Amino acid sequence: MIDAAVEAAKREGGMAGLLTFHPHPIRVIAPGKAPAMMLTTLGQKMDLAGGLGIEFFVALNFDAEMAAMAAADFLGRLCRAEVRTIAVGEDWRFGRGRSGDVAFLQAESHRHGFRLVAVPPVMAEGDRISSTRIRQAIRDGNLAAAERMLGRAHAVRGEVLKGAQLGHQLGFPTANLSVAELQVPPDGVWVVRARVNHGDWMPAVANLGLRPTIGAEQQRLLEVHVLDFSGDLYGSDIEVEFVRHLRGERKFSGLDELKAAIALDAEAAREHFAGRTES
Repeated sequence: MIDAAVEAAKREGGMAGLLTFHPHPIRVIAPGKAPAMMLTTLGQKMDLAGGLGIEFFVALNFDAEMAAMAAADFLGRLCRAEVRTIAVGEDWRFGRGRSGDVAFLQAESHRHGFRLVAVPPVMAEGDRISSTRIRQAIRDGNLAAAERMLGRAHAVRGEVLKGAQLGHQLGFPTANLSVAELQVPPDGVWVVRARVNHGDWMPAVANLGLRPTIGAEQQRLLEVHVLDFSGDLYGSDIEVEFVRHLRGERKFSGLDELKAAIALDAEAAREHFAGRTES
């Protein structure tokens, strides 16, 4: 769909934009059926769209009022701007009672003066790609399948949280990221790549889980140790790309055993990146 919008903008001399909703409509319409975990944050989605040629990004607040809006009213508001092309999935539905569909848009396109592009589902290995299928692949730790469907490696992003600074005491300072609402792979220690505030990717190692050695966490936490990095990351925006699973999360007898294990994990991450032709 993004490709269709970008190509239309190039052809017709306009700007390519992406319209989305936040929060996910299903969380308002049927919260019991809503996915507990999301693939990206809103900011991450905006950056990804920009990398694909999107020139402006609109995130409409989806609430009960918008859920009750008739399809014709929503389209009428959208077309107050000079809309030349609308690209949607061929099975997209919108408006109160899901009354708006491709047939409705096609009929209305003549009145509002836009061209409709209905994009068929994208397939992989004989099945339709969907966010549900991608989330399942990530949950299973099948990151290769997730990458094929996403067209990129899976990464999560968020703000670095202030922690107990145990990593500093152990000699391995970490950037802590809450992943309570983000889809992540299985718990354990991972070779990852990290970038801070949209900078360059850096080699890193991370622990994902509940940190059983130092006391169970209430929520899953991603602790990232950036190799050979020094500096204060608190409050920074960090993006973490999962590369390779090293081991499952373990409960150690004490901090000395934990420190030794972290040292081995960091060395394994170094060896991984040393063997790569690109960082």
